[in-house]
Formats: sequence, C-alpha cells, structure tokens
Amino acid sequence: MRLASNTPFSNRGNMWCSVLHLVVLALFGCVLAGPVVAQSPARTIHVFVALADNKSQGIVPVAATLGNGDDPVRNLYWGSAYGVKTFFSRSGDWELLPALPKPKSEVLERCVFKYESQNVYLIADAYQGKQIKQAIIDFLEAAAGANPEKVTVAIGSQKLVLDGRGGANLVAYVGHEGFMDFQLPSLPQKKNDNQRDAIILACISKSYFAVPLRTAGASPLVWTTGLMAPEAYTLKSAIDGWILKESNGQIRERAAAAYSKYQKCSLNAARRLLVTGW
Repeated sequence: MRLASNTPFSNRGNMWCSVLHLVVLALFGCVLAGPVVAQSPARTIHVFVALADNKSQGIVPVAATLGNGDDPVRNLYWGSAYGVKTFFSRSGDWELLPALPKPKSEVLERCVFKYESQNVYLIADAYQGKQIKQAIIDFLEAAAGANPEKVTVAIGSQKLVLDGRGGANLVAYVGHEGFMDFQLPSLPQKKNDNQRDAIILACISKSYFAVPLRTAGASPLVWTTGLMAPEAYTLKSAIDGWILKESNGQIRERAAAAYSKYQKCSLNAARRLLVTGW
C-alpha cells in the first residue's frame, strides 16, 4: 500500500496498524487451518539390572570378568555384547542419551535411551551385584507404583522430565533369581490403580515372583517357567512389541523367537520357557 505524502502522520500510523493487524489475522488463520500434530505423552520403561556376581549370587559361575558385580563395563548383564547397555546402544532403534548421575549408592550406572520413532524412553539401572536384594525391592516397588521418581534428561537444548520408577508404564527386572537365595521381610503393596506391565527375565520367575507381583498389582507381560539366560535380546524384542501396542501373546512370541535365535534352541522350547499372564 502506498500512502499519499499529504496524509497526516497520525493517520498514516493508524493505517499501518490496520494493515499489520490484517496480516497477523491472515497468518493466524493459516496456522489454524493447517494440520495440528499433537505430541503424545512420553511412555517410559524402567529396567532394573542386577549385575552378575560370582561371589555374592548363587549363579553358575561365569568368567571372572563377566561375573564381577562391581564392574558394569564388562558385566554379563550390562556391558557385555548381550548386556542391556551394550545391546540397546548398538541397536538402530534406540539412542543413548547423555549420561545421568547415579540415583543411589547401590546403582553403579544409569542409562537413558530414546526410541527412534516414538515418544518412548527407557531408563536402565545397573545394580552392584551384591545389592541384588535392593534391586528386586526397587523393581517391586516400581511395579507397585511406590516412591515415584522424576528423571530429567537432555534432548538437544531441551530438558524433558520423565516418570521413572513408581511412574513408569512398563517395568522389568533382569538378572539372577534372587528369591532362590533369600526372602524379603515384606512385599511392596499396590499404591494406585494405574496399569503397569512387568517383564521378569530370571530363572523360573513365574513361580518365584507370582506372589510378589500380585501384591504389587502389576501384570506379567513376559516371565519364565524354567532356567534361562537373562540377556538383552529377549528384553528388546518384548519391548519392541509393547511399543507397537501388540497383544500380550504377540509380545511373548517376539520374545520367544529372539530367545530361540540367540540361544539356538527350538522355538517350541522357547515358547515353553517364556510365557505371559498368570
């Protein structure tokens, strides 16, 4: 728009304001008319890993480097090829975020992963091998919705606050079946009506964890009927199905297929070992 040179300054100012007002309204209308993409709330998974420890756990002894419960870097369930940290780090589906401080003295390392294509985050804690009892207590408390924790992570220049233990949608325990060696003086009780699923990769976990998990109020997504190697390929395959919101049966089938592949056992044997539901 061209303003005549003899237009009073105040009038010219008013006319410019009107023009700018119309432009803003037009732009705002375009924004409203365009597609609106809503970001779904973040879903979180909290994994509790009891590091393998030849000295303090009743496990079949493994190589000293793999069975050192004070060394997460090389531990069988954490830093080895099929340990949780290494296996997820090498997966193209997950991005390892900047390291976070340890949440408590029993935890030697904490990792947080972001799923590549969905708003899903995985928090994994590596517990000192001799602290396996605390790892199981913390897992059951998380399954019960107790002691909720907020975990702050950096995503580029942004910070995001995640629901960790006590607020996670899915919780998992990975490690030796501690209930073969000890009992808990009390069991965590269900704190609310939020739905929480649980994966328990430990030997004969359906038998040993049945009462504790019922008391906590979580639903068994995948657990075991016999002796097993609690390595991360089974965990990742189950989580893949959970992220896609597959049925419990489909998720269990994924877990069994992965176990069959890596352990070189028959698929039927893996299906008998890894089960879902009560």
